[in-house]
Amino acid sequence: MGLAAFAQVSGTQLVSSFTMHSDADRMASDLFANSEGLSQEDLGSGARLLRGFVASEETAILSTLREIETRAPFRHMVTPGGFRMSVAMTNCGPLGWVTDRKGYRYDALDPVSGSPWPAMPPVFSALASKAASAAGFPKFEPDACLMNRYEPGAKVSLHQDKDEPDFGQPIVSVSLGVPAVFLFGGLKRSDKAKRMQLFHGDVVVWGGPARLRYHGVLALKAAQHPLTGAHRINLTFRKAS
Repeated sequence: MGLAAFAQVSGTQLVSSFTMHSDADRMASDLFANSEGLSQEDLGSGARLLRGFVASEETAILSTLREIETRAPFRHMVTPGGFRMSVAMTNCGPLGWVTDRKGYRYDALDPVSGSPWPAMPPVFSALASKAASAAGFPKFEPDACLMNRYEPGAKVSLHQDKDEPDFGQPIVSVSLGVPAVFLFGGLKRSDKAKRMQLFHGDVVVWGGPARLRYHGVLALKAAQHPLTGAHRINLTFRKAS
């Protein structure tokens, strides 16, 4: 099931969050009204897990995702080595992360359509800024959101996020849908990685001394979520310029 079906599953009707700015701004301002006081887990210096941080706003987030997918559909990109990625991806914001035989990079244009990526919705930028602030990184203003859609068996091997020019900016990673096992290692690939289960609404933030820690996701196990079906959705916010 694609994101275009999310609203049908949840009974949500999308109101164009890209044209009705007053509604988008209202959602952004209300986004974290019920997020205070939720549990946090320290993952080491510069890294924190915020349990259930965005679960209360699942409808607004998934409705916005549906609109983005209609303009920039999910696709399976190819690595520089020619391997098809098991995770389907798309982007929103001024810059989008892409990979092909030419390498890993950020690009202002969607290589499939040749058009700019959909704009970063206010509800997304507010989400990322609030989560970063809660984890100790105030004034984070992302300009790229990489969206990953996992189906059963999809995974991401251990890697570092290092295509960005400023490692002083954190990474904000949001989990929606089916649970997944997140791997959070050290600054070397050989360092032992901590395994943690991420659930719908959880957010992981890492920066500062943790900014270049290796991380990944184990192969997704078959399961069902009432809003996303068999899929897990991950939103990764970055400062790419």
